[in-house]
Amino acid sequence: MSLQLISILMFSLLTFLLFRRIGSPMSERNGRKQLPTELDFQVGRSVHLNQDLTMQSARVRSGQKTFARSSLWLIAMVLMLCGAFKTAQAQQTIFNVPSTDVLDKGKVYFELDTTYKFTDAEAVGSFYSFVPRVVIGTGGRLEVGLNVNGNIQPGPDSTTISPTFKWKAYDGGDNGWAFVVGDNIFAPVRNNTYDIGNYLYAEFSKTLPTKTRLTFGSYFFSPNVVAPDANRAGGQFAIEQPVTKYLTVQADWYTGKNAAGYFTPGVAFKPHPKVTGYFGYSIGNFGVSRGNHFFYSAIGINLN
Repeated sequence: MSLQLISILMFSLLTFLLFRRIGSPMSERNGRKQLPTELDFQVGRSVHLNQDLTMQSARVRSGQKTFARSSLWLIAMVLMLCGAFKTAQAQQTIFNVPSTDVLDKGKVYFELDTTYKFTDAEAVGSFYSFVPRVVIGTGGRLEVGLNVNGNIQPGPDSTTISPTFKWKAYDGGDNGWAFVVGDNIFAPVRNNTYDIGNYLYAEFSKTLPTKTRLTFGSYFFSPNVVAPDANRAGGQFAIEQPVTKYLTVQADWYTGKNAAGYFTPGVAFKPHPKVTGYFGYSIGNFGVSRGNHFFYSAIGINLN
C-alpha cells in the first residue's frame, strides 16, 4: 500500500474524529471561567475537580458506547493499514513522558492516544478523550510533530494545536546513554482559557545490560498550561523493561500537584513489527481516594 493512500485514509479518519460532536461547546460553567486543573495535560482541556465533570447517566452510557465503537473501528483500520509493514521501530513516548528515541530522517509516525473513565467520582467524572499526533524525522537527530489536544466527550472541546520538537543532543551508542531536549507549544483554537503555552524538557536515559531503560529529567510549563496563572517545574521519570520481543512492562511519572502530575504504569505490546499498542492506568499525585485516576490506551504505527 502506498504512503499516499495511507495518508489519505489517515486524513479521513482524523477528519471524522475531530469534527464529530456530542454536546454543545461552552467556555464558562456556572458563570466561572474554566481554568486548568489535574486532567488538562492528560485530556487536553480544562477540567475541574469535584462536581464539574458529573454527567447525566444516559449521556455517559451513550458516550461509552460511542467510545467502544470508535475504538474497535480504529484498531481494525490501523491493523489493516499495517499489513504490509516489516521492520521494527522505536517509540516516541513511554506513555506521557517523551522517550529519548528520535525518528530517522524521512520516517513518519502516527499515534492516537485515548484516556477514559467509565464511572463518576468526586474528583473526576466519566469522560473519554483522544489526541492524534504525527511525528516526522528531519535528520540531524531531530524530529518534529503535531498533536491535536482537547477532544473530549461528553462536554465542550477545547481544541489545542501543539507543534512539538525533540533533538537528541547525545547518543552514546554502546555505552547506553542518551540525552534529549524538547519543546511542545500549545496554541488553543477553541474555548481557550489562555492564548499560548509552552512545555520545555531535558532528560537523560540509560540502557542497562538487562535491556532495562531508565529515563530521568526535568520539565517546565508556562503559565496556565498545567496550573492556573502559574509556571510549574518538576521532574519526569520512566522505566522500560522488555519481557519478550512483543511485550514491555513500563511506567512513567511527572512530579507535582498539577495537570501533568500522574504516575502511569502499564504495558506496551507489538502485535506487528510496525504497530505498537499501549495500555496503562494514570494515577494522580493527589486526590486518588476521590477518583483522580483513569485509563490510558494508545496505538501507534510507523508509516514507512
